Parts: sequence; structure tokens; C-alpha cells
Amino acid sequence: MLPDGAIPLHGLLTTLGLLVYVIGSHALGQRRHPSAAIAWVMAILLLPELGVPLYLMFGTRKLPKAGRRAATPLQKLLPDELAPVSMQRLGAAMAMPPVCAYQALAVHQDGRQAREALFRLVESARERLDVCTFILGRDAFGDALLDALAARARQGVQVRLLVDGVGTLMGGRRDFSGVRQAGVQVTHFVPPLRSPLQWPLRGRTNLRNHRKIVVADASQLWSGGRNLAGEYFEGSDGGNAWLDLSFDAQGALASQAAAIFDADWNFARRPDRAWVDLGARHAWPAPGSGRPVAQLLPSGPDYADDTVHTALLTACYQARQRILIVTPYLVPDENLLSALALAARRGVQVDFVVPERSNHRLADIARQRPMRDLARAGARLWLAAPMMHAKAVIVDERMALVGSVNLDGRSLFLNYELMCVFYDQADIARFAHWCESVRQAARLHQPHEPSLLRFVGEGLVLWLAFQL
Repeated sequence: MLPDGAIPLHGLLTTLGLLVYVIGSHALGQRRHPSAAIAWVMAILLLPELGVPLYLMFGTRKLPKAGRRAATPLQKLLPDELAPVSMQRLGAAMAMPPVCAYQALAVHQDGRQAREALFRLVESARERLDVCTFILGRDAFGDALLDALAARARQGVQVRLLVDGVGTLMGGRRDFSGVRQAGVQVTHFVPPLRSPLQWPLRGRTNLRNHRKIVVADASQLWSGGRNLAGEYFEGSDGGNAWLDLSFDAQGALASQAAAIFDADWNFARRPDRAWVDLGARHAWPAPGSGRPVAQLLPSGPDYADDTVHTALLTACYQARQRILIVTPYLVPDENLLSALALAARRGVQVDFVVPERSNHRLADIARQRPMRDLARAGARLWLAAPMMHAKAVIVDERMALVGSVNLDGRSLFLNYELMCVFYDQADIARFAHWCESVRQAARLHQPHEPSLLRFVGEGLVLWLAFQL
């Protein structure tokens, strides 16, 4: 028999838990995938003593103030020959930074070029140097980078380093006391092991900053998919380097990235008070008449819309000839999967390049079902032999999206991410050439129908993967 009062207490906790879920989801605009919503409700119904604390710790997907950004004025739109007007209008409606000019774009062909460009940018900083990364390796590369940051700080440069809390654990915990003594300001983004009074009840423990931004003097930008560890450049501890994609550029694009870094930095230090309305606090440079032009596309809990996901859906529906996607993890949600499959069925050549074996075994299992669906629709799937960590989407050679977003639920719906949309045809061709060279070196994948046991296992991994 249950102790007296056990059922009433359980019922009370269940009722309170459901109220917390409903109020939190609707009042704060926490739009969720149906499987995620069902999972939270079932956890609260069946085991409220555990489900409610977990929801309070991990339940936030959008910040309460995310919907307060002002939309970008439409009069800043560029002619269609410079950038697709529909994408500009979409970005403006989602309060994205407007299209702006940039100069001296360099697409890094390999890890050596990426490393040289990164350290050259660090050494060029004279007043301000901002570095944001998910992982900072505890290896020779990480040591060399910290030495370079400390050297700039000793020369009087304001150096700020923002490292994700979970990424710090994944890359190896480091002692930052030395660089702090040199003058480098170091902040961790949502540390998971911080005092429970500081984070879990805010519901943000599950939020991660996956953006890769290095900006010197708000005028030079280094970005892309690379974390700041050896394997993303030239290899580490005898291991082979991963295939990855990054770039650097100068001009207004860098000043916009610096403003995004400011918002992340302030949120990490004072999450309650440090909201930065990028449209109000920063006067975005008006797009000039010169070419080329690009547009930063940040996404995450700090935006009311799932910006990159929405842009990808729009690009799929508007594609006319070809979509070329390079991604390490291919676990799209049902809406994006349907849009990609429909594009292939109506005659668009859709190519995906993924690693033959990624660094996440569960992601490799979860991708099998969407890969079969895409192949049945007519898409081609290519497996690259080395581990490939690059993230890029080329659409009709009219736009190239390059940055930090993986095609999985966490990147598209939970993480702080940053993509850059390039509109200049010559520069799109440079990114497309890099992606095409990776595709040509890969082998064509022919999916096979799985056994019943494997099919069920894939479904379980897919369901669990979305919750994580």
C-alpha cells in the first residue's frame, strides 16, 4: 500500500508540473516539435518528481525577450540582381542584420590556410579582439592560440574569449589563470557545473553557443565551422586533420559579427540584464553600391524565429536547378526533410556530402532513415572518407550559406548558431568549388532497406536524439 497522502501529493505535483509546462510553453513562446512536447508531458505525468526539475533545467528553447527585436527596415533591400529579394524580405521579417558589403574574402582551402589566416587576424588587432568558440582544444593548437591572445592583451588590446560551457568539458578543461593575468577576459557560456542557484531554475542549462566568431577591431572577421582545436586544422596528437570550411573577410560584415559577439558576451555574463537589441543598439552599416554583398544569419534562443531553419525551407522551395549540401550530421526534422525531398522530386539536383563515419555514432545511426527517404526521392548521397566537419549549403549558385549549423535538431532549434549568406556569384562559385571537390572525392552511397530490429533501433535513436 502507498503511504497516506502519497497519491494526493503525486497528483498535486503532476498538476503543478503541467501548469508550469503549459505556462512556460505558451506564455514564453516555446514552440516545440510534437515528439518533444509529448516526451515532456509524459515525463511530468508519470514521474513529476523528476520530470518537473528536468523541465525547469532544460525546458527553455527560446528566451522570453526573443520576440522583442524590431524588424529590419525594408527600404534597405538591394536589387534582385545583387541578392534574392525574397530572402532579404524573409531576413528583414525575422529581424536579421541587413545585407551589407564586404571585401577581401578568403575561402580557406585547408587547415593550414585557416590556421595562418586566424593567427594573422589575431596579430593584426590593435584595439579590440573578440573570440567565440564552442570548443577550445587542450592541445598544442589551443596553447598556441592562448599564447597569441595573451600577447595581444599585453600590448594593450582588449581581448575577450567566450567558450561554451559544455564545449569546455568536451575540449578538455583548461586553466585560464595565465591568460587572465595577461589581461585576457575569459567567460564561459552557460557552464553546466555552475551553482544550481544560478542556472537550472532558469531553464537554460540545455542552451549551447555553437557560433565560431573571431573579430579584430570590428573590421576583420574569421568564421565558419571550425572549432579552435588541432583536429579542425592540421591534426592533433598524431591524428589526421578533419575536413572543415572557414573563411575570413573585411568590412561591414565584421562589424555586424562584432555586435553579435557583444550580445552573446553580455548574456553569458549577466543573463537577466544583458539583453542586447542588435537593431536598436547598433546602427547597421547601410549596404553600399559596391559588390560583393552578404548577410549574417544568426539563430538560436535569442531570436523568436528559427531563422536558419526557415531560410533553408525557403531555399528548398525556391530552388530551380541544384542544392548542394555539405554537413557532418544529417538528421533534419520532418519539415526540412519533406522540403528537400520535394525539391528532388520536382527535378532539382539535390546532393548531400556527409562523412562515411562521423565522430558521433548515434548521429550516424539516426541519419540512415532520412538518407533512405532522400534517396527514394531522387537525391544523391555521397560519403567522404575522412571525418568532415564543414557546413555549407549552395542553392542554384545564387546563394551560399556557410557557417556553424549542422542539419540536426540541436543546431536548428536549440543552439546559438551563425551562418553567413553570400550573394556574390564569384564568391558563391568559390564555395561551390570547395564543396564540389569534396563531393568528387567521396563515394556514392546506395541505401539498403534495414532489418526490422535495425529499423526500430533507428526510430528510437531518432526520438531520443531530438530530445538531446
